[in-house]
Amino acid sequence: MNLWQRYQKHLVRYTDLGISLDVSRMTFPDDFFTKMKPLTDKAFAEMKKLEAGAIANPDEKRMVGHYWLRNFGLAPSPELRTGIESDIAQSKAFADEIHAGNIVAERGGRFTRLLIVGIGGSALGPQFITDALVNSWDAPLKTHFFDNTDPDGLQRVLADIGADLNRTLTVVISKSGGTPETRNGMLEAKAAYERAGLDFSKHAVAVTGTAANGITSKLEAYANEHKWLKIFPMTDWVGGRTSVMHTVGLVPMALQGVDVDSLLAGASAMDEKTRSLPVEQNAAMLLALMWHHAGGGKGAKDMVILPYKDRLVLLSKYLQQLVMESLGKELDLDGNKVNQGIAVYGNKGSTDQHAYVQQLRDGVNNFFATFIEVRKSASGPQLEVEPATTCGDFLQGFLRGTRKALYENGRESVTISVPGVNAYVVGAIVALFERAVGYYATLVNINAYHQPGVEAGKKAAGDFLKILTNVRAQLVKAGSATADEVASAIGADAEEVYHCLVHLAANEAHVAQSLGKTPGDDRFTLETHA
Repeated sequence: MNLWQRYQKHLVRYTDLGISLDVSRMTFPDDFFTKMKPLTDKAFAEMKKLEAGAIANPDEKRMVGHYWLRNFGLAPSPELRTGIESDIAQSKAFADEIHAGNIVAERGGRFTRLLIVGIGGSALGPQFITDALVNSWDAPLKTHFFDNTDPDGLQRVLADIGADLNRTLTVVISKSGGTPETRNGMLEAKAAYERAGLDFSKHAVAVTGTAANGITSKLEAYANEHKWLKIFPMTDWVGGRTSVMHTVGLVPMALQGVDVDSLLAGASAMDEKTRSLPVEQNAAMLLALMWHHAGGGKGAKDMVILPYKDRLVLLSKYLQQLVMESLGKELDLDGNKVNQGIAVYGNKGSTDQHAYVQQLRDGVNNFFATFIEVRKSASGPQLEVEPATTCGDFLQGFLRGTRKALYENGRESVTISVPGVNAYVVGAIVALFERAVGYYATLVNINAYHQPGVEAGKKAAGDFLKILTNVRAQLVKAGSATADEVASAIGADAEEVYHCLVHLAANEAHVAQSLGKTPGDDRFTLETHA
């Protein structure tokens, strides 16, 4: 079969959505779908149970309901359906009040800027949507993010906001209110408002777990105590990496003027296709199968995301969390050690062709590419940069050329084509990958909906902070010491103690570090005792 015939055979076109998936440049054998049928049948069955409200996350004993967010009629109880419908309506209504100037800043005047404080999915989802769909020149609110606990990064954002802080609305997003990065960002924001003589509570909105949803949230308690402008609820059946269509994403989207209804409709339309169509017409199942084929069901190859559109540059970061946090698991559902996962990276075309595509073409063959083609190059007239040739023509040429060059050297790829970048299409793209992740997890027998490794990292960070407190106290007591001396005194690991001491010396003016021949010889001195 020649490539043209193979393309026609393995192209899936959803003409009503304007979206297609081409898997013809994946070299799966002719009997691949037949051999995988027992697993794909199981994946369809498991997805049906999940959408019906089964306990899909046994570790946390909760349902997984992000599919209901764009079609609340699917939710398994009237209470859930009413809650989802209410969240959408309240998000849009609050944004309307802000845009109309019915809710104003403390010193009067409409809000003109938005500061979103979150981490992980609570930041990545809104960031992706903002970059893809919001025009900074005509958005009702110019948006900024606190998405880390880096003090330098926080100060850069505050400097960018500058004197407009008095007309900045801050949305703090955290299910529990105990996530350190988000809590720290909230405290930094609050301090900035207070330095400007402003009452933070008159500019603050919370998106958090609520008692009404059975979640104990420090943020809800704090927001209620200080009479914040609004509290939007989060539920326990939506995980962070699949929360962009929950209040986590709906509130920022609505405030920025994004067509929320269109985005949800695009996701729902993709869900309808990928919920019921058979394997060879099911774009989400085909993606999952291509991932399985490429990596031998063990994640042996990386997934490189290559969107040929600037507005989709953050898609790779968004998918990095969605795929890697969902599929990167040590144990399978039977308790066997499997160390599953698929590494995801990418930037955008054609920038990547002047960066790492050289290795993709000629280096180690440890990846498969996912091209994202946007058919409509621009919304307005295009300049002819060469006779009868535009920038958009060049971009299409680079996409097709890179795809061809990779295939000619034995490098596999899939291509997703969309008509343009709008709310409907972005919703469909998100839904496509969410379901592909769910299907793939069943194919390889893992739980896609928990994140024990993340929790382990949080615990280790907490342990380090406790050691840091003890190290600081011991240095105050001793006045001068090596890492070994401090470690012996407090009963801690010497290397952990050393890193604490170096951190103190770099950040606290009264702690000095004297270098020895080895780190063990370094001496740390409290200068007030010198």
